[in-house]
Amino acid sequence: MTTITRRHVLALGAATAFVQAAPALGAARFAPGSPEWRTFELTTRVRLDRAGRTAQAWIPVPSLDAPDWSRPGPTRWDTNAPEVVLRRDAATGAAFVHAVWPEGDAPATLDVVSTVTTRDRSVDPAGAGADPLSQEERARHLAPTELIPTDGIVAETAAEITQGKTGDLEKARAIYDWVVETTTRNPETRGCGLGDVASMLHSGNLTGKCADLNALFVGLARAAGLPARDLYGLRVAPSAFGYKSLGAGSSNVTGAQHCRADVFIEGAGWVPADPADVRKVILEEPPRDLELGDPEVRAVRAGLFGAAEGNWVPLNDAHDVALPGSSGAPVPFLMYPQAEIGGVRRDELDPERFAYEIFAAEREG
Repeated sequence: MTTITRRHVLALGAATAFVQAAPALGAARFAPGSPEWRTFELTTRVRLDRAGRTAQAWIPVPSLDAPDWSRPGPTRWDTNAPEVVLRRDAATGAAFVHAVWPEGDAPATLDVVSTVTTRDRSVDPAGAGADPLSQEERARHLAPTELIPTDGIVAETAAEITQGKTGDLEKARAIYDWVVETTTRNPETRGCGLGDVASMLHSGNLTGKCADLNALFVGLARAAGLPARDLYGLRVAPSAFGYKSLGAGSSNVTGAQHCRADVFIEGAGWVPADPADVRKVILEEPPRDLELGDPEVRAVRAGLFGAAEGNWVPLNDAHDVALPGSSGAPVPFLMYPQAEIGGVRRDELDPERFAYEIFAAEREG
């Protein structure tokens, strides 16, 4: 696997050029819709200093197959683990590489390389002709999860937001606008947040990051009878529209995780919705602390209901994933690498101590 190591060196050396290649934000505009497909290679490197103890790792890889805009490719790995396999979660279809090391002094090493081909999405929310969901798919995307209930305060809030609204599109748009206008991005939230929707509503603390704010959108949509899903993935390239906050800043994407959302509207199909990124632009886009009325914000608010840029790749839409071989609790979502040493779960939000790195490289042609 010499080529993997060399790619990492090249990727790190090209980080400055990667950032310089990002276009500048000119006149406010955000309109994803390019038909061009782009292929990215994701490399996750895990190094576990285990001091003689047993170890396990679970590395999520792209598995969301959406033929119109995201096509997972092959996965390969290099490791000193005697036991390694590509698995799929039976309940959700999320794919991950599972490696197991017996007791031993040597550090546990694992390099996982995956490819995924993606492009921009642009869906007319008022469109017609999309195939309906199967009964099984509809049930799955309306079901509550451990942290996203659809009864109680979630149902009550959804009913208030959608009161007087008719049809899927009106309800979905009302929920999107409510999340955009009512929530705030909290820069102190660890990682992408937890997505404990009921706690957010009970406390009135409607702050957090993408896994909180977009989970709130998904929970409210489901409670209103609209199938919805969280899409967990990674930003892998700069935004073509010049928004620094909406793209990866280098080829090292260890901290570039981002959760998007979809809502299913009869006739239109799956419609992308990302109120969390609207709040991200408000807080982080230079010169920072923008307002809802600023042109840069109005542009992404309009664009992020119905469109999504292809500089991000999905991994899965899984919730409550039980890690095979682990005695620990299921993870609320599988967006970060997971590992245990001596049966103790590592902190996936502390990649340096964990330790792991993730790199993204775009393939030519």
